[in-house]
Amino acid sequence: MKQFIILSLALLLFDTHARAQYNQVNDIPYREAAEGYAQERCKLDVYYPTDQKDAPVVVWFHGGGIEGGSKHIDSQLKNCGLVVVAVNYRLLPKAKIDDILDDAAAAVAWTYKNITKYGGSKRKIFLAGHSAGGYLLDMIGLDKHWLQKYDVDADSLAALIPFSGQCITHYNIRRQQGIGPLQATIDQYAPLTYVRPDAPPIIIISGDRELELYGRYEEQAYFWRMLKLVGHKDVTLYEMQGYDHGAMAQPAYYILKQHIKRLTSH
Repeated sequence: MKQFIILSLALLLFDTHARAQYNQVNDIPYREAAEGYAQERCKLDVYYPTDQKDAPVVVWFHGGGIEGGSKHIDSQLKNCGLVVVAVNYRLLPKAKIDDILDDAAAAVAWTYKNITKYGGSKRKIFLAGHSAGGYLLDMIGLDKHWLQKYDVDADSLAALIPFSGQCITHYNIRRQQGIGPLQATIDQYAPLTYVRPDAPPIIIISGDRELELYGRYEEQAYFWRMLKLVGHKDVTLYEMQGYDHGAMAQPAYYILKQHIKRLTSH
């Protein structure tokens, strides 16, 4: 009987979300007085339920090696009670990595300032993204100075949820330095440099270690281990067995949503 009640409540919650009305506003500039390439790229889309308040928010950063890709909202993030902010940012080689990281921080700051207009909660802002997007969110979520510039405390984020994000210095930054993809570097552009115990909850999701890019699973496993060793209290590592770097995102969305429920249920 208890299981029947729980299942019925879950089905009711799903049905409520499915019947809710949603809207999407595209190409909102998140930088004031942007010009040229910044004006072209520094835009975001917001997908939101029209009849909710205080909803969890996912700020989504696309992948593409920080040299390609474009903002999008996967169907798995729709019709489930979430506000989704999909971000475009400037790309290599037209922009420098500092500009790109600043774009990511500026988009998060825009979200803090504006998301209540779309029914989202400032207390429930989750950063998520695949590949290069995972790298960017790790950098601005761990190295606090990026968000401090915009008067946002990185520790106020609800969680960091990188999908197969680079944890050492990103391979395209190393390539600009004449370093090959199999030669590791950990410098000021590596999330591992900023491992700290007081960071927000971190959910690390990787593809299969035998199918991932250039030992990406092992990078993320080391990242997880270092966070544990410094005393971080809420860090989890998942390996999507059988899924390569690109395909791992689809099963990872389920994990993202489960952790959002966990972290917003109290």
